[in-house]
Amino acid sequence: MPELQIHSPTIVHHMAALDDGRLINARAAPPNSLAAIQACLDASAAIIELDITALADSDYLLVHDDQLESETSGQGAVAQCTTAQARELRFKHHHALTSHRVPVLSDVVNLFERHSARSLLQLDFKNVNPLPNDEPLHRLIHLIEPLRERVIVSSGADWQLRKLRRLAPWLMLGFDIMYYIDWMPEHTPRHPQAMPKQRGAYGYYDDHLLASKRAWSVQDYLLDVCESLMGRVPDVSAFYLEHPLLAQSLADGFNWAEPLHQRGIKLDAWTLDVTKPVAVENAKRLHAAGVDMLTTNTPRALARVLNIATRVET
Repeated sequence: MPELQIHSPTIVHHMAALDDGRLINARAAPPNSLAAIQACLDASAAIIELDITALADSDYLLVHDDQLESETSGQGAVAQCTTAQARELRFKHHHALTSHRVPVLSDVVNLFERHSARSLLQLDFKNVNPLPNDEPLHRLIHLIEPLRERVIVSSGADWQLRKLRRLAPWLMLGFDIMYYIDWMPEHTPRHPQAMPKQRGAYGYYDDHLLASKRAWSVQDYLLDVCESLMGRVPDVSAFYLEHPLLAQSLADGFNWAEPLHQRGIKLDAWTLDVTKPVAVENAKRLHAAGVDMLTTNTPRALARVLNIATRVET
């Protein structure tokens, strides 16, 4: 099983975030941009998380959404955009067009190879829908192979992760379980297309048959969910859970870190920004509960709150 070598807890820089310590929301460059990635590498960030979506041909674009107009100067589907066309794109940031071009994954790999920092690269694989063939997966493996043990590919699409495991046994994989179980406070607005769609008998959003009627304790039910999800991706290296779900599970007497650690799986909590008081309180609780990674848009500020390091040795 590929092992994620980190010192717990580790700060994960969400979309290459790097707060400057004076104004928490300040960013020198747009999320996912090369300038932001360079700044994180210069700071020896432990883990830099980036979004990738497959282009029409030979590369991946560093965007979160599948439509270009959402984050860039382009129009149409990312899947219809060629790498040559992607070279002309510029980021939008706070609804304004910037001078920062949108990088492709090969740019990022080259930057990581050249830089002296030993940061790990987390690639959040945004192609959720099944692909027409395996070429984009082979393409991804070829692009990241120079970095080998410094890359982990994460996704909520366990069907994509299973294919990646068959194609690249050496690759570290991370599973975001958001399509299987979730939690939000009562009366919190929820997107009508969000999965899972209904709140089950145990108080969690969970469309599984077993959630239709309470038969076990909440702790026993959550343990069964955790064990079933651990089997969905062979040799998975890490689980990714949203911090409200983890915090509510602790309140219900269940700590996801414990069964995961028994299988050698690391646990990440996302997205813990110090601009949100509930996230700060949850970060403290989850840190104490043994969560291994804390994903945030405010890495330096969160590290100060928890009195932990953000850097790796160069």
